[in-house]
Amino acid sequence: MSETHRSRLSNPVKTLPDLGPLTGMMFKVIGNGTVPQSTISLVHLRAGQIVANSYLTAMHTDALREAGEAEERITAVSSWVDALVFTPAERAALALVESVLTAPPAGRERVSDAVFAEAAAHYDEKALTTLILAISQVNFFIPLALIGKPLPGQAASKQWT
Repeated sequence: MSETHRSRLSNPVKTLPDLGPLTGMMFKVIGNGTVPQSTISLVHLRAGQIVANSYLTAMHTDALREAGEAEERITAVSSWVDALVFTPAERAALALVESVLTAPPAGRERVSDAVFAEAAAHYDEKALTTLILAISQVNFFIPLALIGKPLPGQAASKQWT
């Protein structure tokens, strides 16, 4: 007997039509050019890995591949701390998303002054705000991915029940 896999929810954009324009505006704001799209995509991939979600991980991996990102860099995202393939600015962005999504040791801030200072050293105020909003963008979709369980590797039109 074969099991049919499908998401738990209907397409959220069909359920809440205002979601389409909202997410479109999010992409527009974050795509303002102050942070390279490759950096945003690396951050989004790392977020999917941190929350252990196959859908987000597959989606952002595919997007990086389609954008021509080197396979070595894509596979190194999960171990970025000791990988030598990222620029200092990319490393600062990955540290920022890691800090936001990973619980800190007891008694420590989630985003330390050192992590913030490193990010601020590589991004001006507009770019840093863009990077922060790119992290919030992926966080906006994490509950849909974790609760709704869209199907990894399937086209957007086929990922929902």
